[in-house]
Amino acid sequence: MKLGKAKSSKDDHKRGDEPAILEMEDLDKKAMRLAGMLEPDTISLASVTAVTTNVSNKRSKPDIKMEPSSGRPVDYQISITVIEARQLIGLNMDPVVCVEVGDDKKYTSMKESTNCPYYNEYFVFDFHVPPDVMFDKIIKLSVIHSKNLLRSGTLVGTFKMDVGTVYSQPEHQFYHKWAILSDPDDITAGCKGYVKCDIAVVGKGDNIKTPHKANETDEDDIEGNLLLPEGIPAERQWARFYVKIHRAEGLPKMNTSIMANVKKAFIGENRDLVDPYVQVQFSGQKGKTSVQKSSYEPIWNEQVIFTELFPPLCKRIKVQIRDSDKVNDVAIGTHFIDLRKISNDGDKGFLPTLGPAWVNMYGSTRQYTLMDEHQDLNDGLGEGVSFRARLLISVAVEILDTTSPEIICSTDVQVEPVSNISESATGKMEEFFLFGSFLEATMIDRKIGDKPISFEITIGNYGNHIDGVSKSSSVKKKKKEGEDQEEENELIQNSSEDEADEDADLTSVSSTPPMKPFITDRNYFHLPYFEKKPCVYIKSWWQDQRRRLYNSNMMDKIADKLEEGLNDVQEVIKTEKAFPERRLRGVLEELSIGCSRYVTLANKDVNLAGRTKLDRERLKSCMREMDSMGQQAKQIRTQVKKNTVKEKLKLAQNFLQRLRFLADEPQHSIPDVFIWMMSNNKRIAYARIPSKDILYSVVDEETGKDCGKVKAVFLKLPGKKGFGPAGWTVQAKLELYLWLGLNKSRKNFLHGLPNGFEEIRATKMGHGLPPVTLVYDMKQVFQLRAHMYQARSLFAADSSGLSDPFARVFFSSQSQVTEVLNETLCPTWDQLLVFDDVELFGEATELRDDPPIIVVEFYDQDTGKAEFIGRTFAKPIIKMRDEPYGPPRFPPQLEYYQIYRGNSIAGELLAAFELLQIPFDAEEIRRALIAVHDFAVPQIKVGQGGRADLPPLEGPTDSERGPILPVPLGIRPVLSRYRIEVLFWGLRDLKRINLAQVDRPRVDIECAGRGVQSALIQNYKKNPNFSTLVKWFEVDLPENELLHPPLNIRVVDCRAFGRYILVGSHAVSTLRHFIYSPPDKSCNNWATAAKLMNGYMVLTNGCSQARSSPSLSSRTFSRPAGDVSVSLEAEPPIRKMDTVVKLDAMSDAVVKVDMNEDESDKEKKKKKKKKKGGAEEEEETDERVLDWWSKYFASIETLKENLRSQEAAQAEAEEREDLEIAAEAADIRPDDLHLKGSKMKERFKEKKSSKQKRSQAADGSEKRPPKARVDELVVYNRELESEYGNFEDWLHTFNLYRGKAGDDDEHALDDDRIVGRFKGSLCMYKVPLSQEITREAGYDPNMGMFQSIPHNDPIHVLVRVYVVRATDLHPADINGKADPYVVIKLGKSEVKDKENYISKQLNPVFGKSFDIEATFPMESMLTVSVYDWDLVGTDDLIGETKIDLENRFYSKFRATCGIASNYSMHGYNIWRDPMKPSQILAKLCKEGKIDGPHYGPGGKVKVANRIFTGATEIEDENGLKKQTEEHLALSVLNHWEEIPRVGCKLVPEHVETRPLLNPDKPGIEQGRLEMWVDMFPMDMPAPGPAIDISPRKPKSFELRVIIWNTDDVILEDDAFLTGEKMSDIYVRGWLKGQQEDKQDTDVHYHSLTGEGNFNWRFVFPFDYLVAEEKIIISKKESMFSWDETEYKIPPRLTMQVWDADHFSADDFLGAIELDLNRFPRGAKTAKQCNLDMIRNEQELPTISIFKQKRVKGWWPFVARDENDEMELTGKVEAELHLVTAEEAEKSPVGLGRNEPDPLEKPNRPDTSLMWFLGPLKSLRYFIWHNYRWLILKALGLILLLLMLGLFLYSIPGYLVKKILGA
Repeated sequence: MKLGKAKSSKDDHKRGDEPAILEMEDLDKKAMRLAGMLEPDTISLASVTAVTTNVSNKRSKPDIKMEPSSGRPVDYQISITVIEARQLIGLNMDPVVCVEVGDDKKYTSMKESTNCPYYNEYFVFDFHVPPDVMFDKIIKLSVIHSKNLLRSGTLVGTFKMDVGTVYSQPEHQFYHKWAILSDPDDITAGCKGYVKCDIAVVGKGDNIKTPHKANETDEDDIEGNLLLPEGIPAERQWARFYVKIHRAEGLPKMNTSIMANVKKAFIGENRDLVDPYVQVQFSGQKGKTSVQKSSYEPIWNEQVIFTELFPPLCKRIKVQIRDSDKVNDVAIGTHFIDLRKISNDGDKGFLPTLGPAWVNMYGSTRQYTLMDEHQDLNDGLGEGVSFRARLLISVAVEILDTTSPEIICSTDVQVEPVSNISESATGKMEEFFLFGSFLEATMIDRKIGDKPISFEITIGNYGNHIDGVSKSSSVKKKKKEGEDQEEENELIQNSSEDEADEDADLTSVSSTPPMKPFITDRNYFHLPYFEKKPCVYIKSWWQDQRRRLYNSNMMDKIADKLEEGLNDVQEVIKTEKAFPERRLRGVLEELSIGCSRYVTLANKDVNLAGRTKLDRERLKSCMREMDSMGQQAKQIRTQVKKNTVKEKLKLAQNFLQRLRFLADEPQHSIPDVFIWMMSNNKRIAYARIPSKDILYSVVDEETGKDCGKVKAVFLKLPGKKGFGPAGWTVQAKLELYLWLGLNKSRKNFLHGLPNGFEEIRATKMGHGLPPVTLVYDMKQVFQLRAHMYQARSLFAADSSGLSDPFARVFFSSQSQVTEVLNETLCPTWDQLLVFDDVELFGEATELRDDPPIIVVEFYDQDTGKAEFIGRTFAKPIIKMRDEPYGPPRFPPQLEYYQIYRGNSIAGELLAAFELLQIPFDAEEIRRALIAVHDFAVPQIKVGQGGRADLPPLEGPTDSERGPILPVPLGIRPVLSRYRIEVLFWGLRDLKRINLAQVDRPRVDIECAGRGVQSALIQNYKKNPNFSTLVKWFEVDLPENELLHPPLNIRVVDCRAFGRYILVGSHAVSTLRHFIYSPPDKSCNNWATAAKLMNGYMVLTNGCSQARSSPSLSSRTFSRPAGDVSVSLEAEPPIRKMDTVVKLDAMSDAVVKVDMNEDESDKEKKKKKKKKKGGAEEEEETDERVLDWWSKYFASIETLKENLRSQEAAQAEAEEREDLEIAAEAADIRPDDLHLKGSKMKERFKEKKSSKQKRSQAADGSEKRPPKARVDELVVYNRELESEYGNFEDWLHTFNLYRGKAGDDDEHALDDDRIVGRFKGSLCMYKVPLSQEITREAGYDPNMGMFQSIPHNDPIHVLVRVYVVRATDLHPADINGKADPYVVIKLGKSEVKDKENYISKQLNPVFGKSFDIEATFPMESMLTVSVYDWDLVGTDDLIGETKIDLENRFYSKFRATCGIASNYSMHGYNIWRDPMKPSQILAKLCKEGKIDGPHYGPGGKVKVANRIFTGATEIEDENGLKKQTEEHLALSVLNHWEEIPRVGCKLVPEHVETRPLLNPDKPGIEQGRLEMWVDMFPMDMPAPGPAIDISPRKPKSFELRVIIWNTDDVILEDDAFLTGEKMSDIYVRGWLKGQQEDKQDTDVHYHSLTGEGNFNWRFVFPFDYLVAEEKIIISKKESMFSWDETEYKIPPRLTMQVWDADHFSADDFLGAIELDLNRFPRGAKTAKQCNLDMIRNEQELPTISIFKQKRVKGWWPFVARDENDEMELTGKVEAELHLVTAEEAEKSPVGLGRNEPDPLEKPNRPDTSLMWFLGPLKSLRYFIWHNYRWLILKALGLILLLLMLGLFLYSIPGYLVKKILGA
């Protein structure tokens, strides 16, 4: 079957402008799955190859899916956890985070005065909307500062992303990522902070793997974990998005004409009845153009400008034309622009650009009604059913330079006028010609069959006569452009035969003449288009942009071919035919040829005029992509080997997605073609055909795939009418021929029609006119034989859960019906339907290559009308009359055809169809037929011209079936004799039937008409198990396993008076799982031989399921025979999964298993802490401090580590492959545009880290300090049964169904139909079975193949349920929290733990164990539920999980009590099982009939020719060593899977994680529960007490902080009088989460230097969980809270420095926050203390107060200045001292400087006294202190002046003296 049909790829072509499906690579697959599709793997490969492959090219393929998949609402749940925020910009803020999805807002609580608040709050938003509405919603995170009831607060920054971006992430989620906040009002501002959050989007049926939520050490690497999809740079820039709206045309009426006529009467002018404007929506913002009053052809010439970060995290721009109205505006049409299609982020990429180009809008039909039932279509939901308008737009993006001064800072939407663009900008107007011919119209729904019917074809508004043209009053007729079609419209009111216009150029005939339908059968009619085929043709004018469509067509054709090839390969793999790799090589070869051909073709139009920028860029990037794809395909082709087929197939599927993505053209040109069926001038049903599919080109590759071909088209109901059952019935099936091309190249528009017709034109004179009718004079007569063998897995249409199916086969205008088979979902009709005298028109040879298709519909026979089950298509194999009837084509093979019901799969049909041409001699035939009916098989003589006649029909063989012909021998499958053994174990959970309880049930098994009944259960209540375990029956089944009929299991209740009532049924559709193949003696490798496991001789699938599960590190072991000694001592750590040791059943091998095998895993654990630098202190290995939780947390670390290394290894492998491919195509770097969502960047990151990890792991043993050795358990991050194949190793569970199967709309999941479960098993084998098995010792013939199965008598069991914790519960209360508690139900007993509810927690730690006694089989279904406690009213169920204990109990994986990795007699790792390892081992050996165990000296033990080694001593409580064999036995149990024949992985000691589900919200996880279950049979010794897993109690500590001094604190105030800068300093401190306990020092007044002396002590008591590194705070949330809520918060100490003011608020100067687990060591002196201590926190060595206990040093205070730069605002000398509560009691200290242990008074300089106390003193201080230099300078100057004065004064006298020589 062509899987392509299962993916929506065929619908991809209909996408034109629809929003129908968001194309995120997997999105549409996901959306399809949501809409009820199956994954391709679950589809059995039936072959619709018939329908979808083509031999000749006269016909194109039909589309199989009927129902539109999009537009139907689905359930979604968006869960967002806001963890914390960091580096928020602003001083001393009180931040709140607002989470918005669409229009829903939710807020976190407010955290006071902190820039890095910690919230850890979880929000859930539930939606029920169509996928595209969901994916367009915007998720917005904004941080608001100091919001309260009265004020809305100020916005700090926001982050926006659409839901689709999250959904297209792997696992649909971002986990622990940092969102960058930016300020929408100031784009120059840069980053405003970071918010760490988890965002997940879950649709119905998605399951989200949450990474394990263990004690998260904070990932401090913000840059490396940004909340951005792959490949988007961390530094996004602001950009302007310009959406230019030029003009529109072809708008429909949007008002009634009554008002218009009134207006016309008054004003006297004719108005257009629409007032359009355009609204553009992008990333949560809207912009509108102006309203153009009354215009069908409005001209706006305006641009809407958005400012948004680039690349944006919103995928689509929504452009909508709306009609402005007084009351409410309605949408006229909507178009979505997908930004990924109009840009390319490769290195040769381009920014988003589009147009100027016309986009076509589609929506509801054009006639105006007040209440338009299809209004949704105009809003872009669902597939538009009619052309609405076209709009001329263009898009451009400009990256802003935020540094330039004239930039506008806000991001509000702006609207500005733009200049007009020229007519020719969008291409030159050309006249196009569309021709269509209706060759057949059948399957017309009977509701409309009584009135005459005609078909209308339209393209744009051309050809639409009812409601197409709106006559515009304003625009004068532009005849040459033909934009108005009035002329035609007036000319041809309806296309009567001779109404051609003189110029014979403008005429269009767009609809067929009305005709009355004929009856085909009870449901359908057909139109009598026998030899006369009506034709239509339309001329229209469009801008000539064919190149765009040609480009798409070329790529689509390559993609179609590729898809077809890949489906073939998949089919070959599924049906296990030979050589899938050859086919795949062929496919890749084709692909690379196709790509290179594309490049040569596309090359010629690189420089054509009339191109938009997008056309040019797109062409370049398409050529690059195609070229690289061709190269890669070549490269991969060489790597396809038998064993790599599957992975290469995946790569090839990536190519397919890339091709489909590239082929979708974002700029439209010619609108799509609509075909409407009209009855009574009303539109009934339509089909929409993309114009590119029928576009003609001279070059074959560029031609549309349906151009000039006959296509089977199914008409469907418009809009919502087409949802659900109404949409499944075919409204009509047309065989239609279409051709679209330029009018000038129309000469060969009839070439593709089947030959043998003559044209009838409308008039004698119009010579150049196309024909109105084609008359066929050639016809061929055929006989169709439909061999209807059987169907399986049909849809259950009756309330009994079964159907009464029959099939109806349609071919041409005939139909026939098979017989009705009652009460079955797997009917074997075995019936041949013969259609005689089928007339087909055209040449014989063409028909041979390409016959019309056969439609087969399935119905359920009810008393009234038959109910539709599903439909499939087939193509017959044709034999012309001159061909022999013989191999290889005849007789045809039976094939499987997939049956569809809407979009979902409703079963499959096994059938064959042949179409045989009837020889000429009618008389002979008549005689032959008479002979046939007399049950004689005549030899028909060779007719005219020596041609072989039809092969004979055998008569009806079965007299009971009357005249029904069976499928003839050559076609029906070859049968062999099989024996089917059935193990009847019991029935479980049977529901009431018609209010009566089931009391005496029995099981009937039936396969291919034979069957067996179980023993009757006498009293279902007392014992629901069967008394006789094994029965068998023999049956003839086809040799070919793929053709095996299903096996039906039915349960009936035997009531009084011999009445039977059907309880429920189950159909086993594939018996292949249950086929037993005897062991092959020559086969050495025991793993593949049939497994007689544990002595239960069971079918091969039993073990294989478990074995293939990756979590069991049990790979099959086989190596050449010989002594294999496996020593697992501390060798360099290998990942367990890779230890592959192949052993062989005959050899004596030694497997040395050392008990230290886990060391190597432990080594890896160090990495995490090592990263943080600093010498690591020894953790105490003291046994006393270790408890069960130590073990649990250690195991979670291991789990995470393994996941990481797996990812790394996978990434590495993918990388290698990519690099190989890239190396091959070295010259071309493939733009990893859509390749795997290009995982590149992440991979390189991962790769580096994984390499480091490995290198660390390899030499890790020497480098790391030894770590405390903790014994571990296994933490499974899913249910235990999914790791072990549901524990169906020998006991299978079959669900019994009853009631009608629901369809997607009713949301009735199959779970609601389950009425009980049958437990048992099957085994089938060909009958003469070899003797060896039956001769084996102890063979019990009654048990057949099910040897040594335990008894099914009731057994008493003690069930011990351990519930560890729940994560991510769905909030149940209004405050967004829940108060969860656990309820456990098993049979009648129920344990409610209501009084121990945990207040306001969505991640509660329960840490409890519950004991319940039960009796299997009556009570075997354990339900663990989590309820939400409510003070008033009933408690609500949050979610529950169900565990089938019985299968676990009896499973050979031994799931009763997990086997620990180590044996110890006391302590936290005490052995839980009442049986010791040696007893368990002895029991297993005995049951498996294995030799052993033999304990030998030197710590060796031998089991079945394997030797294991281990320790032999054990310490008891008193530390005395004793000899023991337990370690040895345990080492065998831990490696039990290596034992030949019976080995399997035993369930280890574990914790499983189970999803919680709520029946009201089916399919959506409501949280997860970590738990495990132990079971102990009561007839064994009783187990010890349950281990204590109660949550760890936090330890009480006291943190003492002494603030000694401050220095360099910035000075804020001006001194009174002197204007002197000074500060009144004090220091404030608190522990995060305890702001209300903040403490302040006293004030150091008038510090003029920024120095402060305090000697002040803060004391902070707190409770701390060491293991999780969190402080526990319990407080009431508000005054009204009933009880205290517990919060867990990382331990962080905040210290702030403030300036005290008397009259105004104190000023905040700076702060520092220290994480007590890792903070930088304080500087020795104030000088060394600087900003780097905070800036480079990552590089500096850090210390933990919990290890150091006492620390003293200087730390910097920082604040942010106006430019958001960090600045140093002071330094503090502090001493931190941590003491436990006990120590604190022994040596208490006082707060501040109080007793006890007081601190001395600080020695503060005198100024700090108030200056009016000692005015002189302080004046002296002030003046001297401040003006010291000035005074000294002045004094110096005065002295100098004095000397100068003295000098001047004394010099004259002196001179006189000198001169006179005195």
